[in-house]
Amino acid sequence: MDGGGSGAAPYAARTAEEVFRDYRARRAGMIKALTTDVDKFFKLCDPEKENLCLYGYPNETWEVTLPAEEVPPEIPEPALGINFARDGMNEKDWLALVAVHSDSWLLSVAFYFGARFGFDKEARRRLFSMINNMPTIFEVVTGTGSAKKQTKEKTPNSSSKSNRPSSKVQSRAESRSKAKVPKDGEESGDDDGDEEAEEHDNTLCGTCGTNDGKDQFWICCDNCEKWYHGKCVKITPARAEHIKQYKCPDCTNKRARA
Repeated sequence: MDGGGSGAAPYAARTAEEVFRDYRARRAGMIKALTTDVDKFFKLCDPEKENLCLYGYPNETWEVTLPAEEVPPEIPEPALGINFARDGMNEKDWLALVAVHSDSWLLSVAFYFGARFGFDKEARRRLFSMINNMPTIFEVVTGTGSAKKQTKEKTPNSSSKSNRPSSKVQSRAESRSKAKVPKDGEESGDDDGDEEAEEHDNTLCGTCGTNDGKDQFWICCDNCEKWYHGKCVKITPARAEHIKQYKCPDCTNKRARA
């Protein structure tokens, strides 16, 4: 389902879930380009070059390159010429514009596969439902919409830190187990532990926008208090042990540009 090869090549049947996994992987790659890899992405989008496109691939990587020469293309093509507006707009607005076009492209690719694989009404509904349950790239990049809502849900009582994890650097599996183990002389507090575990279950990674890998290593930004998969921000547990105050790529880039 990588979109390569001849348009006449036969396709094996695929399920809505398989198409969704393809969508999710391409989305993760494009989110990396617009967040953690934004400096590299910015440099590659040289306005002096020809029409460039941002591609997301099923292996969660991304690429800025020229559009496919094949006509008609194997799969729908992303927006052309994203590089031309780079220097003529505020960088934040430009990234938001690329994000909107990226969302549009991902939907077109997903439903292209749906049509190619002969999805019926129920399969199309199931595919859209799975896609619709995730924040859009635009929401992740701009911190708006459902991505912002999920961040607020993570800390419902902003005036108190009692509902926040005791450590900003830990796996969510560890935080769930720690929440349920009372200290000597204290009450069990099972209800608080359950609430904290549920809080982690609802948390979305600030980079890829998913809550996959609940047992993986996560790290929280001390500045914006968003949670991230360690692998998404390239922080290992060993490295995290030596970080006194962690700042995510977004917060670091904002400070550098200021």
